[in-house]
Amino acid sequence: MYLKQVFSTVKKNSPILYWIVMVHLICVIGCIAGSLIDDRTLMGVNVWIKPLKFSISGAIYIFTVGFLMTLYPFSKRKKNILNKTVSWTLLVELGLVICQASRGVQSHYNLSSPFDGLIFSAMGILIAINVLIMALFIVETIRLKLETSKSIQWAILLGWIIVFFGSWIGGQMIGQMAHNVGVADGGPGLPLVNWSTIAGDLRVAHFFGLHGLQIVPIFAFLISNKWKTSERNQILIVTIFGLVYILWIGYTFYQAKQGMPFI
Repeated sequence: MYLKQVFSTVKKNSPILYWIVMVHLICVIGCIAGSLIDDRTLMGVNVWIKPLKFSISGAIYIFTVGFLMTLYPFSKRKKNILNKTVSWTLLVELGLVICQASRGVQSHYNLSSPFDGLIFSAMGILIAINVLIMALFIVETIRLKLETSKSIQWAILLGWIIVFFGSWIGGQMIGQMAHNVGVADGGPGLPLVNWSTIAGDLRVAHFFGLHGLQIVPIFAFLISNKWKTSERNQILIVTIFGLVYILWIGYTFYQAKQGMPFI
């Protein structure tokens, strides 16, 4: 019931963002279908697995931003600008990933031709725009009073800081033009996510970093509803959870940099 209310809230406050999320979910179905009828592979995995992951991750992130935006005391114009910027830039990025998948070539770290280099550069610009918006949200979450409890606002701030750090890990991958450490990209990996099982893989820490924006606030929401205690105690337990989560990301990042596989 609550999830239905959240979807209704996002749709009402930002219909364009909502429908861009729906486009991402349609792409999820399309990528699954593509993986079943197209047997081409790239670095050992089906060419449609990467756009499938981006479709799911993009839908979750855009929807999260759309919902959190309703808690900020921004003007309607500011909310529209931020919502549309986040949703359209990530939709274009997904389109570029799908374009490269349909060609059977890498979308990231691909400078094999001027066209491929242009697409990789364009994706970098689109992500940079979103990282700047993350920084804006960190500042605004500190500066403003959100329409929620203090413990949940604190969790949202931690979430933005974590996702910002997760994006920095993405920058580390761009810096080395690869996500594996110790071996070339590709090779044996875990199902679906394809995280390397023979070497370090920065995508592990990147993944947990990007989804801290959902995990920490959801934890705070559950605590505030299930644990009837003082707000101070709620903030304390959210802080402990957030620090443990940050340490976990730090560990997976260290593990990857040492060339050790996640599992």
